[in-house]
Amino acid sequence: MNPISTIRTGVTHRWTQTLIPTLREAPAEATTPSHRLMLRSGCIRQVAAGVYDFLPLGFRVLQKVSQIVREEMDAAGASELLLPALVPIELYGGTKRDEAYGDLLFRLTDRHGRLTALGPTHEETVTELVKGSVTSYKQLPLTVYQIQTKFRDEFRPRAGLLRGREFTMKDAYSFHTRIEGDGGLNETYDRLYQAYVNIFTRCGLDFTVVEAEAGPIGGSASHEFMVNAETGEDTILVCPASSYAANVEKCEIGERGWSFEASSDASLSKHHTPNMPGIDAVAGHLGVEPSGMLKSVVFQTTDGEPGWVVAVVRGDHEVNEGKVRDAAGRSVALADEKLAKEAGFAIGYVSPRTAATVPNTLLLIDHDATRGVQQGVWATGSDTKDHHDTGFVWSRDLGLALPDAPGGDGPVRVAEIRNAQAGDPSPRQAGAALEARRGIEVGHIFKLGTIYSKAFDFVVLDENQKKTDVIMGCYGIGVSRVIAAAIEQSHDEGGVRWPTPIAPYHAVVTVMDPKKPEHDEAGDRVARDLSEAGADVLLDDRKERPGVKFKDADLIGVPVRVTIGDKALEQGGVEFKRRTDEGKGELVAFDQLRERVLAALGG
Repeated sequence: MNPISTIRTGVTHRWTQTLIPTLREAPAEATTPSHRLMLRSGCIRQVAAGVYDFLPLGFRVLQKVSQIVREEMDAAGASELLLPALVPIELYGGTKRDEAYGDLLFRLTDRHGRLTALGPTHEETVTELVKGSVTSYKQLPLTVYQIQTKFRDEFRPRAGLLRGREFTMKDAYSFHTRIEGDGGLNETYDRLYQAYVNIFTRCGLDFTVVEAEAGPIGGSASHEFMVNAETGEDTILVCPASSYAANVEKCEIGERGWSFEASSDASLSKHHTPNMPGIDAVAGHLGVEPSGMLKSVVFQTTDGEPGWVVAVVRGDHEVNEGKVRDAAGRSVALADEKLAKEAGFAIGYVSPRTAATVPNTLLLIDHDATRGVQQGVWATGSDTKDHHDTGFVWSRDLGLALPDAPGGDGPVRVAEIRNAQAGDPSPRQAGAALEARRGIEVGHIFKLGTIYSKAFDFVVLDENQKKTDVIMGCYGIGVSRVIAAAIEQSHDEGGVRWPTPIAPYHAVVTVMDPKKPEHDEAGDRVARDLSEAGADVLLDDRKERPGVKFKDADLIGVPVRVTIGDKALEQGGVEFKRRTDEGKGELVAFDQLRERVLAALGG
């Protein structure tokens, strides 16, 4: 699809008649490229911490991204609506998300004393709406969406539009009576997956789709859409030999060797380790590397029958809660410290041996925490406050029978329970290693299942006139984040380099000397011709020095610059230059300019 519409006429705006307050320097608190350049180019202006005005340039970009999103969502069969920003606190009664959000949720009380929240997302509101309107399976499937301002009371807003307190989001919700088959959740999920690919492709972004933590109904039920950028705040892992990509929380690890054999008869010794927070400090005191220590993290089960899970990984690795849940086959959460201590866990100094002394405890051991770099001899917690042990050997010191194969259902299991990292074996291609990349999340789709429908007692009558819980999917895009991510991905020392489809204007016509009638007339003629061809044009008619105009043109990042000057006019043309070109522009005759500009814009 061409980035310039072939249906409508473009617009022409004069620089002197719009608001573009460019800055030579950005405020000191702007540290990321997108934050600095959006302020400098006059796209946004800070009103308060994490709250910004969208000025004409920035608003035009926001509108263009929104329109692409709207067109693709409509094409995927979704219907647009608009929900209120205010969410009565009572709507969180069944889901308790007001408690889960904590201080991130903006709360306010009206004149009647009613407590209300500013919506960060709208699952509760839309579930309540559809419940009141849908009673039969014949009315499903249904997908609705909105493009709306959301709120999140960040303690420390940063990075401009990437982490603000007020942001623009597209959130969509689908409703179904089944997962598989015609009209099922999976069918809509796949269709919206493709719509997201279309959206970010049309926005001119280089992005990666990664597997994310699965939803409550299991399976490959969640995907994130990451704009590839060296300055990205998220780490994604990819297999260079296959198409596999996943975020750190979801990424699988390929086959790894493991063994509980130990090649040393080192004795178990206790060491006093007071006031040493963190693995690095303890490892230094004990004279070992973090990779030679065992890290034991205590979880408690949350699905009814009380119990404990001790997850053991190497000291330089991080426990993955989702993988612990899957390996345990139960819902889990990090243990409440008070309850764990009452049960017998010396939190901060736990060793794997507590699995033998605390009833109803499952011990999960990561592959790399078996034989490891110390040939089966480890440093670990001592199960006593301010103490650690060295010389721990699994087969001698655990006090429980060790498994001889991964998985199983015994009280001690070997399983993948840690975060993947660069250099780990690929789970999809033998011999390949995972590579780390940086990305910015701009979209996330996942399968909600029946979490919200059950909270709202939302059921419909199925084909057999029996009540069935409605199954839901959720699909979000950070519309304002897309703008910042595009700049993080594409900029240089001179300023922004907008992708053509979302650029505020397609061309800037720079009139070198507006006081000269021939310059002014030529600028008007060129701008009119290009806008009639479908391009959005900014006519720089300011009485400024050429150098200032050229720098501003680079700063605001418009894809094409057309310059009206004496030398070019004398030769019957104008100077043409793409934003991505180095050096000076080229002379293009008036009768060839429209074709040249459209070709450069991909039109």
